[in-house]
Amino acid sequence: MDASRPQAYFIEQERAESGEIISAATVFLTNRECPWRCIYCDLWKNTLTETVPPGVIPAQIDFALARLRGAACSQIKLYNAGSFFDPKAIPPEDFPAIAERIKGFERAIVESHPALVGGAVLRFRDCLTNHEPRTTNQVQKLEVAMGLEIADDAILAQLNKRMTLAMFSRAAEFLREHDIAMRAFVMVKPPFVRTEEEALIFSNRSVDFAFDCGATAVSLIPARFGAGELDRLAQSGDFAPPELSTLEEALDYGIGLRRGRVFADLWDLDKFAGCSDCFRAKRGRLVRVNLEQAVFPRIDCRSCAPPEAKTGSNS
Repeated sequence: MDASRPQAYFIEQERAESGEIISAATVFLTNRECPWRCIYCDLWKNTLTETVPPGVIPAQIDFALARLRGAACSQIKLYNAGSFFDPKAIPPEDFPAIAERIKGFERAIVESHPALVGGAVLRFRDCLTNHEPRTTNQVQKLEVAMGLEIADDAILAQLNKRMTLAMFSRAAEFLREHDIAMRAFVMVKPPFVRTEEEALIFSNRSVDFAFDCGATAVSLIPARFGAGELDRLAQSGDFAPPELSTLEEALDYGIGLRRGRVFADLWDLDKFAGCSDCFRAKRGRLVRVNLEQAVFPRIDCRSCAPPEAKTGSNS
């Protein structure tokens, strides 16, 4: 990886907490590998072996924003293949320079492992809010995204997440106490969840837990191949990616709760297509549900319907 360049940068649309559909600048920063090494993660493939020196991360942000210039974005997501508050990934001395560069955005969203939610979060938040003079376009609120993955301590241990539900809950409480927004990442059918029925049960339970902890948004991420360990787990029957219909049902459930925003992650969604005849329409429906936060009728497809549905039989 080139330390002087971010991995990627692009504009995406998202429904904001205000209810508006806004544009968000997303920047994937290049930095050191995450120390946790969860077995399902393949983000280490796009990382460095050493901590970047001060000044490199702000320069990466400059590079991305210069090429996104002209796009009217109200939010920015700074994702970094690990935790923003890991000092070996993002030098804390860069916080003021990072804040200076993103002060024109209304909200900044960063990722963190719950174990790192503490004083560093407050220091970065203070950098975001200490600019003078204040303007209506200045960052008003920090949002921290944390990987919940699944609301089950036993499976979290098998995933090598090195986190418990109690740890996640404590980190979420810290964010609430300091008026910092939180979103949660939930995996749909992670390793060791063997059936689609179990996957939906665990996904729904995890969405409930995230909202109980105060999440304002939940992103549903279908588990996918990429990490070599998942190939071994697939051979032993401990992993298989979810069906697209399971992601659809999980999203519909979360939206129906009306407790906050719920999004289906659509990255590489074609890997879960299953049926080429209806995939494009189903993806379009998921995009609409994400943006409008409303449940719409499912797409009917005779090509991939169960045999009884094709024949009209009730037997």
